[in-house]
Amino acid sequence: MLEQLTSAVTGTFSVVPAPVAFARLTAAVLLGALIGLEREWREKPAGLRTHILVSVAACLFVIIGRELAAMDFGDSAQRNDPIRMIEAVTAGVAFLAAGLIFTSGGKVQNVTTGASLWLAGAVGLGCGAGQMPLAAMASVIVLVVLFALRQIEKWMGTH
Repeated sequence: MLEQLTSAVTGTFSVVPAPVAFARLTAAVLLGALIGLEREWREKPAGLRTHILVSVAACLFVIIGRELAAMDFGDSAQRNDPIRMIEAVTAGVAFLAAGLIFTSGGKVQNVTTGASLWLAGAVGLGCGAGQMPLAAMASVIVLVVLFALRQIEKWMGTH
């Protein structure tokens, strides 16, 4: 009985070993934070914590999905489709992002924050899939876009 309880609490990490899962979750935190810091600095409604939470949640969905796909469900034909995992994460994040976007005085606001939140979800998916270098590259590109293009917009007088 105690052994079953211990196993249930500690999990098995049959596909993604615990240290690897921890590394992936940590990467999702750090990369989501980089994007969130820029939004926080701009005093946008979805900042550091929100971007970290979305990135980590997406990462966790992928890790859990991989673990579920490896589980033995007996004779039933249990299949886990990675595309469904991605669709579930993107739909959920899109719902959050859409809630941030609003119109005030005839002007649409927070579209960039919504998009950066959606991208934080993709970064988390990448981390969960073990593609931390790809997620890091995307994060750097996003930060360049957010910082550099803002300067160009200021120079052009469009922001």
